[in-house]
Amino acid sequence: MFNIESIPLITLCFSISCLLVLLFYYFYFFTQLKITVEPKSEHRPISVIIAARNEKKNLEQYLELLLNQDYPEYEIVLINDGSHDGTKAYLKELDEKYPKLKIVTLELDERFKKGKKFALTMGIKASQYEHLLFTDADCWPNSKNWISKMSLSFQDKDIVLGVAPLKVQKSILGSVIKYETFHTALQYITYANRGFAYMGVGRNLAYTKTLFFENKGFASHQHLLSGDDDLFVQENVTPHNLAICLDQESFMYSKAPINFSSWLTQKKRHFSTNKAYKGTFIRLLGLYSFAQIGLYASLITCFIIAPSIWFIPLGILLLKWIVQWAVMLNPSKALKADSIRWILPYYDILYTFFLFFFAIIKPFTRQPKWS
Repeated sequence: MFNIESIPLITLCFSISCLLVLLFYYFYFFTQLKITVEPKSEHRPISVIIAARNEKKNLEQYLELLLNQDYPEYEIVLINDGSHDGTKAYLKELDEKYPKLKIVTLELDERFKKGKKFALTMGIKASQYEHLLFTDADCWPNSKNWISKMSLSFQDKDIVLGVAPLKVQKSILGSVIKYETFHTALQYITYANRGFAYMGVGRNLAYTKTLFFENKGFASHQHLLSGDDDLFVQENVTPHNLAICLDQESFMYSKAPINFSSWLTQKKRHFSTNKAYKGTFIRLLGLYSFAQIGLYASLITCFIIAPSIWFIPLGILLLKWIVQWAVMLNPSKALKADSIRWILPYYDILYTFFLFFFAIIKPFTRQPKWS
């Protein structure tokens, strides 16, 4: 019969259950950070697609880095999606200087707000090559070999997942963003290697034009602001058409939000697609988050209600951190997040607060606009 004395035991049992779930994810998924194909020395023409709205400052800073890639045959298809910040004049100047630049101009129609997916579709239609590589206007490549490394991963594949780290400020928010970005990359890459590819990052993603048009592009989720990367990958990936590029020269960087408000806006945009995820992925991602939050919540509860056995919940937590550190050691190096492994408990605690906070506000978020 239930009594108050049994609460610590129940709490510890729940903690152990959550730990076992997390250990399963660590060993089954997170140890699978590997390249899915061995690149061969083969180059193919590439169309780089970038949709931009009012991004003149970023284009001035980063676009020429893309136009000066060390690659024999490629084009930059820049979709100017109704910009009114001087982007049009700036692109006209570059157009005269760089023959590789192809500009697609879309006029803004306030009556029919079409969003980023429409802009990308127009860019894809305007591109001349079969193999497409996507990034954003506020991104810069880690090297002059970005296109080369992503292209080599294609071979006979239709989709290539790249890595897109964020440059963060030294702050608590920066720490949360850094670990969440690293953790997300670790998840989507290792899940894909286990046959559960659920997303890519639009800042560094590639696929073929044939795949796009044969599967009607973004038609099934055109009404959602986001999803040009994750939902597209979910709908079109097969067990045999996906490759992953982990070469650090292929990494594509961008600056992280500098304040909580802008970060919250960014996360809300990502949340707009979550409800459209396949049930398998919702359960897979949800169980992991639930176990992470549940473990910390139950351990804290045990500390409070049964302080005399403090060493048991502490031992459970230390076991989690030790295993987690061992599993994430190599991925943190591979994904250029070396500092994470030195103070992993700090990042892990912040990440748990992140999961808890967004689990609360997620049902109340509204879909932001493409701007």
